[in-house]
Amino acid sequence: MSDLTVTIVQSELAWEDPAANLERFDQSLANLAGKTDLVILPEMFSTGFSMRPEPVAQTMESETVRWLRTTAAKLDTHLMGSVMIVDNGRYYNRLMSAGPDGKLQTCDKRHLFRMLGEDDIYTGGQSLLTVTIKGWKLRPFVCYDLRFPAWSRNLNNEYDAAVYVANWPAKRSEHWKALLKARAIENLCYVIGVNRVGTDGNGLDYSGDSTVIDPVGNTLFTIHNDPALRTATLSREILDNWRRDFPAWLDADHDVLDLPDPVT
Repeated sequence: MSDLTVTIVQSELAWEDPAANLERFDQSLANLAGKTDLVILPEMFSTGFSMRPEPVAQTMESETVRWLRTTAAKLDTHLMGSVMIVDNGRYYNRLMSAGPDGKLQTCDKRHLFRMLGEDDIYTGGQSLLTVTIKGWKLRPFVCYDLRFPAWSRNLNNEYDAAVYVANWPAKRSEHWKALLKARAIENLCYVIGVNRVGTDGNGLDYSGDSTVIDPVGNTLFTIHNDPALRTATLSREILDNWRRDFPAWLDADHDVLDLPDPVT
């Protein structure tokens, strides 16, 4: 099985302005065509992390969702990020993965950030998602999900890489960095964390710290403070060798978890 090339996009986000954000990403992604297997955008990449969904929430037939599909096809890659969605009268922080063939896979953020009232406005997800790219199985999560290891538990090596998209404030950046590394080590998998930078409409500052960590816990790179695109190659050899030589997954506590079967 071949290696996987992943590009993470650390960006500022125009507050509650989908059109401006899509234009920004059109410009920043233009040169990636044919150069990467997966492009990952931050949480709520078209609006920023807003608690005012009424004026800007997107439907599943909206321009933002169409943009995900058409851009994935144009770049001949998979494109992933979360979007503020209204669906059947409910609001969701919805992770979307669009393939170059137009296929769209989704899951909703499970753990809602009560400290800002996300749980009063949005509906939490009930399903895990597995996205398969070139034989690699990726399990995406959204921001606050990172704090809950049971939801990320990788029983029987169900996935090869965990993806966390976020709007994670700078004042808790040490938590972000520590938890991402922990998730890689405990789950014997690659971990990809994609955060935003800049200041949002609530005055919260973001330092980025987007990163890729290998299954041994080594950091391939971290992007601090500035908008940037960086590409990493995930090594199948490193993943398979580490799982073979250090098979801690065989001793996992299978009987204490009651997680849903992932959607594929």
